[in-house]
This record gives sequence, structure tokens and C-alpha cells, in this order.
Amino acid sequence: MKSFDQFNSNNDNENKKKTQQFTIMKDDSTDGHGGYGVGSVSLENITPVIVDPNEGKAFIDMGAMHARSAVEKRTKWLKDRDQVPNGKLYWIVWVTVENQGAGAGYYGVGACEIRVDREIKRGYKSMPEHVNNMDKSMKGKVIVEHMDDYSKGLLRDFLIEFKPELWENSSSELKDALETA
Repeated sequence: MKSFDQFNSNNDNENKKKTQQFTIMKDDSTDGHGGYGVGSVSLENITPVIVDPNEGKAFIDMGAMHARSAVEKRTKWLKDRDQVPNGKLYWIVWVTVENQGAGAGYYGVGACEIRVDREIKRGYKSMPEHVNNMDKSMKGKVIVEHMDDYSKGLLRDFLIEFKPELWENSSSELKDALETA
């Protein structure tokens, strides 16, 4: 007699694993439906910008949303910066865009340091820092005081060139924080 896979108990566990995936909610998850996803955070308006002071550039890499950016790939992450003494400095900056009355503008910015040593395929990254700074960015905070002036300048220039109207509609707090000496 022919058996069907969907009735096999081992297959049931595999199907459950496949359907329980992390989902980024596109719309407001607190719209009153009370179902799956209530209380989820919408990441719709946040973008990771990679600042590379080694190459003198900044760029968007959406792979960073899941720790898969170009600078993060093929790297084993360590929690101790001292274990990556020759690591090159990069910044992953979580930039949130919100409508602020006069139009959309850069609302919050949270910069996180990472160090990558390609030769030994090791890197330093603080996951709690990334989570906290992403959250603060979504709440309109500006966290860049620990960045060096050169990296701040690269970020500022990138934000201005990317969409000048977003820069114009940004807070003076953000503009002042990214001013360099």
C-alpha cells in the first residue's frame, strides 16, 4: 500500500519548522486584529548604511538586516574586541526615515562598530549594541558620539547625497551630531 508523506508523523515536525519563520510585518501590527504578530516591530522604515573609513565610502547594504552584509559575510563573530587586534573598522548605521510634518526626513540614527580581520576570518561585533541602537534609531534618537570625525563625515555626505530632501527635513540635532571639526 502506498503511504502519503503528509500523514507521516516525522514529516509533521518538518512542516511545523518550515512554517514558523520570522516575518517582518509591513503594516501596523497593532491595528486591532489581535492575531499573530501583535506587538511585532515594523522594520519598514529602517535602513542599514555601512560606513567604510578604510575605503572612504558609505553605502546601503540591506543584507545587514540579517547580519549578511558584504562586510559581515564569511566571518565568525567574537564578543571580545581584543581577539581581533588587526580588524578593520566598519560602522553599521541604522537609519530611520519618518514623516516629520514638513515631509519625510532622517529621523533616527544609531551607529554600531564592527571590526573585521579577513585574513583570520574573525570579527568583533556587539549584538546587544546593534539591537539597542536599532531600537533607539526607530525612536528618533541620534547615537553617533562614539564615531570618529572622518566616519561621521562620510555618513553625513552619504545622507546628503542620497536624498537631499530627507536631509533638509532632518532635525538640527542630527545635523549637529554629524558635523565634524
